Amino acid sequence: MADRPSPLRVTALYRFARFPDAAALREPLARLCDANHIRGTILLAPEGINGTIAGEPDAIERVLAHIRALPGCADIAVKDSFADRMPFHRMKVRLKREIVTMGEPDIDPLEEVGHYVPPAAWNALIDAPGTILIDTRNDYEVAIGSFSGAIDPKTQSFRDFPAWFRAHRDDFAAAPKIAMFCTGGIRCEKATAFLKAEGLDEVYHLEGGILKYLEEVPAAESRWEGECFVFDQRVAVTHGLEIGTHALCHACRMPVSPVDRTSPLYVEGVSCPACHATRDASQRASYAERHRQERLAEARGEAHVGRVFAEDTPPK
Repeated sequence: MADRPSPLRVTALYRFARFPDAAALREPLARLCDANHIRGTILLAPEGINGTIAGEPDAIERVLAHIRALPGCADIAVKDSFADRMPFHRMKVRLKREIVTMGEPDIDPLEEVGHYVPPAAWNALIDAPGTILIDTRNDYEVAIGSFSGAIDPKTQSFRDFPAWFRAHRDDFAAAPKIAMFCTGGIRCEKATAFLKAEGLDEVYHLEGGILKYLEEVPAAESRWEGECFVFDQRVAVTHGLEIGTHALCHACRMPVSPVDRTSPLYVEGVSCPACHATRDASQRASYAERHRQERLAEARGEAHVGRVFAEDTPPK
């Protein structure tokens, strides 16, 4: 029998759009999601919409139809995966100042943004002499994979990116081109808008992000090395969007490699080498009890309220 997708569709989406009264959009969208048994997180802000939701495929389509009817969202792009079980335990529609937090209120990707580069043209851009390649993701994401030769800003949050760039601006002044990328496109799109506002013109970003690149570019032609952290139950993916080898530490929510899982500091659901020293015995005991309750709920075929996947929080 041919393989077929699991019944639950997990859809990631974002769109920069003008929502002068984002608060008015919240309740109708939340009601529709609840009526269709959709779970996940959606962020609404004056600059647009961002989120990940999961549910039956037809139910997801009904919610997407509603979103596409919002101002400026008719052509919103989405990225789908499938899950055997519901990866979220609630639906949250939240109002925010930004759909991805940079902390630069004057940056508007709808006014000015860098050049979009489709995956098929990305290799030629980053292979060109003099092109500076910058990874706009957080340090823990970069640690498990990136494009060969990319600069790692070592930021813990996207909010740190503007200060990092301003501190290193002179390093990029003579660059013929600056190319930037992120997981799905939202952070690098905003980062190019920031660089344009800072006076740089030859700024480019990977359209659709790393995920689109890994989906469309054959492994034999790829410049990607390692795995790509994703904010859903897969934890990490590689070429062809195949599930990677990393697990998620449910104590600190950081990706844990196969090597790290052999460490004596790794205890499933309790600690990993990255967080063991930052948690005390009482905290680890609490995590252990939560993990035990999760396993019991799993055996009963139920979702435990304490089970939170990384995609409950969109990229920082």
